[in-house]
Amino acid sequence: MTKIAALFVETNGCYFGIPDVDPWDERRDARNYAGPYPVVAHPPCERWGKMAKVNYIRWGGEHNRPGNDGGCFEFALRCVRQYGGVLEHPEKSYAWGAHGLTKPTGASGWQQCGDGYVCAVWQSAYGHRANKATWLYYFGDAYPADLRWNRPIGSHQVGFQDQRGKARNKPTLGRREAKATPVGFRDALLGLARSAAKGRKP
Repeated sequence: MTKIAALFVETNGCYFGIPDVDPWDERRDARNYAGPYPVVAHPPCERWGKMAKVNYIRWGGEHNRPGNDGGCFEFALRCVRQYGGVLEHPEKSYAWGAHGLTKPTGASGWQQCGDGYVCAVWQSAYGHRANKATWLYYFGDAYPADLRWNRPIGSHQVGFQDQRGKARNKPTLGRREAKATPVGFRDALLGLARSAAKGRKP
């Protein structure tokens, strides 16, 4: 079985303790990864969402500047393109436009993005209690496998309350569960990374 490097993952999270998976958490600093295995990359997203702009306006400070993630997204993207694999980020991430990636449309399935592919998927299809709409970028030697394209409505929500009215609000998940990757989704991402390396020599 092809060995996979899991980059920017939670310490002792779902990528730990799996044979043939090498997890890189904050302590190891995934920016030190130098190959040769294909990757599943979860670069931090806090500086690439709408709240990053709000916090920067409210609090200022270089550490709050939108896009200031210490080069994590850029490094993760470079690793995917160099070693093969898949990168995951929240839907509507500003990192997509900043790095010239094609934004997935609402249609299900993979779309061409240069020499790679992008798609939109909801992690609720893999058991997450919130919708957790997600964008993926894939690069590899094989066409990416289909994922679960259905979009079941989650029973909970991530983050702030819905401004469209109280009736639309759901219980808010705690930070750890909100960030967690469902095991089924993890396995799908690992499968994509393994297919990306098909025919390659480590």
